[in-house]
Amino acid sequence: MSFERIFLVGFMGSGKSTVGKLLADSLGYEFVDTDLLIEQREGMKIGEIFERFSEEYFRKLELATLKDLLGRSRIVVGTGGGLGANPHAMDLMKEKGLVVWLDVPFDVFLQRCAEDPNRPLLKMGLEKLEELYTKRMEVYSKAHVRLDATREPQELVNQLLQILRGKI
Repeated sequence: MSFERIFLVGFMGSGKSTVGKLLADSLGYEFVDTDLLIEQREGMKIGEIFERFSEEYFRKLELATLKDLLGRSRIVVGTGGGLGANPHAMDLMKEKGLVVWLDVPFDVFLQRCAEDPNRPLLKMGLEKLEELYTKRMEVYSKAHVRLDATREPQELVNQLLQILRGKI
């Protein structure tokens, strides 16, 4: 298994960007957040992409962005919540690197994200969100490593560094 590429997956608010930046700094790797990269490439926020085009269009952009990143090495990739829940994307990531699931309980996700206007899926209502959460967990669970995302980001990074060094 190659550790030249580390992919962080998990639901909204699990800390993928925060942990990803810290991990990349610790390893001397590049950090890329797929959502931010898509926003830069498209010149608009994800919510705008959803509104102007569609969620399906955005999901195609996510997969294309991931495929672009698979050729890079010494990289930590923070994936959007939907990208990590795409079975095809999960297979690609597992084939090309280490996939780490930052597992956040639903109630913690709500505390962290409930007021965030930049998350278009929050508009779907609580019941639909819970269904989405449960569905995505099935794919996230296929990651190589599962970490408790209620822990402090630096603790998670330290745990990952031990895993990468073969100490766990």
